[in-house]
Amino acid sequence: MSTRPPFDDIKSLWQATAASRPQFSALAGNGQYDVAIIGGGYTGLSTARYLARTGLSSIVLEASRIGWGASGRNGGVVSAKFRLAYRDIASRFDIDVARRMHDISIEAADHVGELVSDYAIEGADYHSTGSLRCAHNHLSLDALKAECAWLNEALGDTACSIQSAEEVAAETGSNDFVGGMLNTHGGIIHPLNFVLGLARGVQAEGATICENTPVLGIKRDANGVVVEIENTTIRAKTVVIATNSYSDLTKATAPVRKSIIPFRSAMIATEPLTGTPGEHLLQNGRSYTETRRMMRWFRKSGDRLIYGGRGAFGKTDSEAAFAALHKAMAKQFPELASVQVTHRWSGLVAMTLDSLPHVGRIDDRLIYAVGYNGTGVAMSSYIGKHVAEIVAGQPVDLGLLTQLPLKQIPFYGLRAPAVRVVAGWYQFLDAIGR
Repeated sequence: MSTRPPFDDIKSLWQATAASRPQFSALAGNGQYDVAIIGGGYTGLSTARYLARTGLSSIVLEASRIGWGASGRNGGVVSAKFRLAYRDIASRFDIDVARRMHDISIEAADHVGELVSDYAIEGADYHSTGSLRCAHNHLSLDALKAECAWLNEALGDTACSIQSAEEVAAETGSNDFVGGMLNTHGGIIHPLNFVLGLARGVQAEGATICENTPVLGIKRDANGVVVEIENTTIRAKTVVIATNSYSDLTKATAPVRKSIIPFRSAMIATEPLTGTPGEHLLQNGRSYTETRRMMRWFRKSGDRLIYGGRGAFGKTDSEAAFAALHKAMAKQFPELASVQVTHRWSGLVAMTLDSLPHVGRIDDRLIYAVGYNGTGVAMSSYIGKHVAEIVAGQPVDLGLLTQLPLKQIPFYGLRAPAVRVVAGWYQFLDAIGR
């Protein structure tokens, strides 16, 4: 009987517009490598890239196909930030820590462009156009003004500026907002083509990549680690856990699984808007987010508009969540009320207790990099570079990402109902304008 978990087809816009897909076979026999990497997303592939450049052999073990998980179904937003605000980091720690974390986020966003350029990734459609956070009320706008002023004064970051209601309306095409904060760091990308191109490039550098190869378990012995796969095993000196929000798929990720809250995010995409009343929307090609706690975001991909948000629950796609997104999109952009939605999909975001990613060692053989909290397009591929340095015994400075422990979720078995309660509270606060 097969122990392979089911992998539903993801009917996303990214799948429909994917460039040519490289082919990777399932693991067919035993093998020995310096490093075995569990997870074929941005983190795992980037780790393999930099391991190859240090002369270490690696094998990337992907349970499904490259791009099936978060790396191939996210919104394609290249964020130059963390979920935990820099001002909060400075308050909890100190300004030097905040400054280092800020530098890391900018380096991570820039690193995406380097990867696209190095591998000449087909169809990446990368644009470093920044982001615009749109204030849904004056309380939120005041908070954005304070944040922008603090970034300017405390960190010397002049990439952000406050936009008036008129400027936001002119750029987005929506009159729903009272202003916003423009940040020229970061941008947008075709996430599936990015991960497929990364896989193709990493394979060319000498890494072994196996699809349809779920890891069943890992065991220590005197010579290293035995990685158990259906009907076979491989040996490695080091194992890297790079499964992030999909860590529930295998018992091999037990050391990190109870430290992650998988939070479902849903997305819809319109038909092409050329020749429709909605073709003028979002003309500057950035990513856009609201300031609501249950954040909604939107962007263009080609001549289609993608609209996404948190609040979908359960282990599968939610028609109710898709319908709610469609309704919210039509309210925000009345021109889209009669436009057809052609694609609907969802995926998991890996949240942590402290709203930060974590990189570290379980022991001398096992390394993890997880918990991107919705900012993983840039951060995960950047962190992979430093995971390779950790494997190679090189010093790494990732600030809080390596300094803070990865804490387990209290009452982990209750995480699903707890997420619903918190989301309901956030929705209530949004509804009353708090």
